[in-house]
Amino acid sequence: MRRECNVAVVGATGAVGKEMLKILEERDFPIRNIRAIASERSEGKTLKFAGEKIKVEKLDSSSFKGIEIALFSAGASISREFSPKMVKAGAVVVDNSKAFRMEEGVPLVVPEVNPQAAKSHKGIIANPNCSTIQLVVAINPIHKFAHINRLNVSTYQAVSGTGKEAIEELKKQTEQWIEGDEIIREVYPHQIAFNLLPHIGNFLPNGYTEEEMKLVNETRKIIEDENIAVTATCVRVPVFISHSEAVNLQTEKKITPAQVKSILMNAPGVILQDKPEENIYPLPLETAGKDEVFVGRIREDFSTDKGINLWIAADNLRKGAALNTIQIAELLIKENLI
Repeated sequence: MRRECNVAVVGATGAVGKEMLKILEERDFPIRNIRAIASERSEGKTLKFAGEKIKVEKLDSSSFKGIEIALFSAGASISREFSPKMVKAGAVVVDNSKAFRMEEGVPLVVPEVNPQAAKSHKGIIANPNCSTIQLVVAINPIHKFAHINRLNVSTYQAVSGTGKEAIEELKKQTEQWIEGDEIIREVYPHQIAFNLLPHIGNFLPNGYTEEEMKLVNETRKIIEDENIAVTATCVRVPVFISHSEAVNLQTEKKITPAQVKSILMNAPGVILQDKPEENIYPLPLETAGKDEVFVGRIREDFSTDKGINLWIAADNLRKGAALNTIQIAELLIKENLI
C-alpha cells in the first residue's frame, strides 16, 4: 500500500502552480489532502483538482500545519521567508525558485540525472532552472560515456518562463502589430512580438545575465563536475511555451553522431527526434504539453576534433518546472525521504 501525503502547492494560482496541480492529478500522486496556497489577493478563489473545487488559502503562519510535502513556486523572496518555516513545521520543501539552488547543503535535483543527491536533503530540495533541466537530461548520458570538457549553449526561451503576464503581453503585442496599433511594453524592456531579446535576468559585472550564469553554475552542480567549461547566451523569443537550445559540446573521448543517437535513444526522459531528411527535429510547438526532453539535429562539429552539436527542446512549464518538482516529490516518497 503506497503512502499518501498532505501536499501544499504554494503559488498555486501562477502558471507553474496551476501546472503543478494539473500534473499531480495526471500522475495520480498519492495525496491524502491537497492545499492550494497563494498571495492574499488570490485568497478565496477556487481551482479545480480531481473533479473538485479547492479554495485558495492565503500564505501565512497558519499554512504550515500538517503539511508533509510543500511544492513552492512563488518566487525567491517568498521561498526564502516561508520555506524554513515550513520545514520547521515538519514539511519537506521542493522549491522551484532560485532561492536555494546554489546554497551549500541544498540538493539541486533532476531525477533522471542525480537522484542520489536528494538523500542528503535537510528539509529543502531545489528545483533547477528550466533551461538547465532540459540541458542536463540530454547531456548527462553523453557525459557518462565520453566525458564532456566544454559546453557552449545558446537558449531560445519562451515567454511563459517569465510568467502569465508575459504570455498576455505577447498576445496583446501580436494583436497590436496586426491592427497597426502602438505596441505597448510593460513586462519586457523591448517589444517581444516578432522580436528576439538577448536579455534574460539582470546583467552582471562579467557581461553575462543572471540566466546565463544560472545555467553555467547549476549544470556543474548537478553533473557534479566543476571542471566542465560552460558558456551560455540566453535569448527570449516570441514563443508561448517550450524552450529550445543549440548546444555545442566537446568531449574528452571521441564520440560519433551515431553513438550519441544510440545513447540518447535509451536515455531516461529523452525522446530522440532526428530525421532531418524528413524535416523531423524538435520543435517548441510540438514539445509543448509533453513530459520528455526532445533531442535532434545531432551532428559532428567539423571545426574541432571532438565536437558534437545538438538541438534540444522541452516544455519549460512541465519538465522545466512543475513536472521536475513533482518527480522530486515522487522520489522522496519512493526512497522514504520524508
